[in-house]
Amino acid sequence: MYRVLIVDDEEPVLESYGFILESGVDGFSLAGKARSGYEAIKLVYELKPDVVFMDINMPGIDGLDTIAELHDKFPDTVFVLSTAYERFDLARRAIPLGVSEYLVKPVSRKTFVSTLGAIREKLDARMRATPAASPVLEVSAEERFIKEALWAAMSESEWHQWKRAMHLASDRGIVCAVKLDAERNPPFSGIADALALRYRLVFAVVNGIGVYFFSGDIDPAVLAADLERAISSLSGPGFLSVAGFGSLKRGPELFESCTEALADLERKRGRTEVRLCERMRVIELRRKMGLSEISEMQSILEECWNELSTFYGFIGARSRMVALFTLLVDDCCQCYQNHAAGTPPFDPALDIPALETPEAWKEWAVPALSWIWHTSRVSRTGAYPVPLIKAIAFVESNYMRQIQLSDVADAAGVSGAYISKLFSEHAGANFVDYLTVLRIEKAEKMLLSGDLSIKEIAAAVGYADPNYFGKIFRKLVGASPSLYAGRKHEGKQA
Repeated sequence: MYRVLIVDDEEPVLESYGFILESGVDGFSLAGKARSGYEAIKLVYELKPDVVFMDINMPGIDGLDTIAELHDKFPDTVFVLSTAYERFDLARRAIPLGVSEYLVKPVSRKTFVSTLGAIREKLDARMRATPAASPVLEVSAEERFIKEALWAAMSESEWHQWKRAMHLASDRGIVCAVKLDAERNPPFSGIADALALRYRLVFAVVNGIGVYFFSGDIDPAVLAADLERAISSLSGPGFLSVAGFGSLKRGPELFESCTEALADLERKRGRTEVRLCERMRVIELRRKMGLSEISEMQSILEECWNELSTFYGFIGARSRMVALFTLLVDDCCQCYQNHAAGTPPFDPALDIPALETPEAWKEWAVPALSWIWHTSRVSRTGAYPVPLIKAIAFVESNYMRQIQLSDVADAAGVSGAYISKLFSEHAGANFVDYLTVLRIEKAEKMLLSGDLSIKEIAAAVGYADPNYFGKIFRKLVGASPSLYAGRKHEGKQA
């Protein structure tokens, strides 16, 4: 029976993991619980557990520093990192410490149990090993190559040893790093199988990242296209992928290609997240324009501008504002939908490109947004029946509760069938869809603030099950909550 120590500063996590272990996981038992890095060090010395599930951000010293303190003294102990947000810098720090897995919260029972199952296979294999065998978990030759040959510089003799061991014909190659935000079981192996038809490659999953080494004088553009096709052929609904590429390097310098690939992955992931944020802001502005207060609209636009200008610079952000304001203008007066519509007092396509400073942008945007808001206010509230206005106000105040259509109908003083009809006819969505979009918008803001864990955010917007919340969030936003918020909260773990 292998003994498991749980280390986390959140009591619900300790209780959840402890309950799973105590209710029965074949081959494992609960050794103890620790709520800080210092307490974990003390208990590891006392209990000598076989497996440690370690949170990252805790009082005192963080999880990685705790593992660094223990790793050399307890080399046989298997460490599993558990964190609320995906961070590649932490995954990279974890590799030299021999961390076995990197789990993103909320961790389902299925994931927890399957992780222990994989660990048990390695522990059992170690137990069966001869006394002369190395006292570390058995790993494949491919995984050793990825972790040892690509993560640090090596000599010519070391490279030739690896070259012979891996049966590589060329002295050159490219490293590619892939992150898949899939619902479950990211198909890293399937990608490798598809690409192996055209390339000699070595592949391993390192802390949630698929790391691929392609041997030979590879054309980067052709490789990128082939990789995209391989991922596309394996993708399903709600599947998001980001790939980073290194440059062509000789064997002893392959770690440079690996470093470049991880850096490229990080940059592209940042661009993906900015686009997701922009999409959510645009949807929110269009949905709330004229219904919410002007101050809220100004705040949303300012957040959108700050995010875009930080990432794209002033000129790039200015170009994207042309598209946004064109949409907002057309929403409020349909001037691009029919000839009879009125003409707004400004033209985003002509005015915005002529703005040369952030101050000039602000001077133009404030009155333009105000005009759009007032025009939308007249058209939208004037067209909304009073019961629907009451219903929307009720939903805005009670979205965090388990409200039903009957509750909304009672608040509006009409029947459920009638209020359902009003939502469909005037709000552009049925009641359930309207409530869902509102909840996800609220959740998105909470994720970006970084004050709460994903589990806490799910509960705060009306979802008792964080896993179901994750599925809904992915469906609407196009990415999981952890991927969406990851870069925004480096250093804020749950």
